[in-house]
Amino acid sequence: MIANAASFVLPISNPANLVLCGSEMPPLWPWLKQFAVPSVLSIAATYAVLRSRYRHELGGEILASIPDPGLRNGARYTAYGIGAAAIALLLASGFDVQLGAPTLAAGAATALFVLLEKGEVPWPLLPGVTWSVLPLVAGLFVLVEGLNHTGIVPQLTELLKWAMSQSAAATAWIAGAGLAFVSNAMNNLPAGLIAESAVTPAHARAVVKGALLIGVDLGPNLSVTGSLAAILSLVALKREGLSCTAAEFLKIGALVMPPALLLALGALILTS
Repeated sequence: MIANAASFVLPISNPANLVLCGSEMPPLWPWLKQFAVPSVLSIAATYAVLRSRYRHELGGEILASIPDPGLRNGARYTAYGIGAAAIALLLASGFDVQLGAPTLAAGAATALFVLLEKGEVPWPLLPGVTWSVLPLVAGLFVLVEGLNHTGIVPQLTELLKWAMSQSAAATAWIAGAGLAFVSNAMNNLPAGLIAESAVTPAHARAVVKGALLIGVDLGPNLSVTGSLAAILSLVALKREGLSCTAAEFLKIGALVMPPALLLALGALILTS
């Protein structure tokens, strides 16, 4: 949930940002000016609700000290690679460079360096990739392409133009909140792609596009199917023998998502 709450701190923080902005990704400094305050409020609200909800579970005793096994070279180099990748992506974002190639290069270089250091072949890495997510994402994008052929997207564009002519602030509220809930019905990646297809020809104002981005990032905290981050997190939990049902996620999501969304949208609209 914190991963989604912090998804609009930077342009690179969530794939949904890249999908929604398309080829019109704002440079880093204008992005920070627009989303810094909403991001802080989003993270703070999410943390506050989670802390309040789990205060009893967090009140138990913890060990004062634990054994420190230290990092092996492979793990240390991986950490360095992650840090280098983050710097590379920030630089790419700052210079308005498309992020796909730097991301792929950073990941491949880190894996290659670690494998060479350990003297291993890459094949054992393949089972660790969550391959099941790839057809899921591909299928979602096929769904979006199908919607484009139905004529729904042009109708959304015209509706957005009319709404902005009435009130940009009201449009930002409705569009951001609406996309937040739609993202739970069909995942935020295709929802963001549909929104981008409607927003670009409408030449939407920055506040409306910003509200949509907040909605597509924060909305998925309501349900387990809303974002790729939640799906991957649950896969990792299952791998460790833990579980979180859809009902359990929805129960806490209904508490966490609305206040963070309202605060972030309100801050964006008031500061725009």
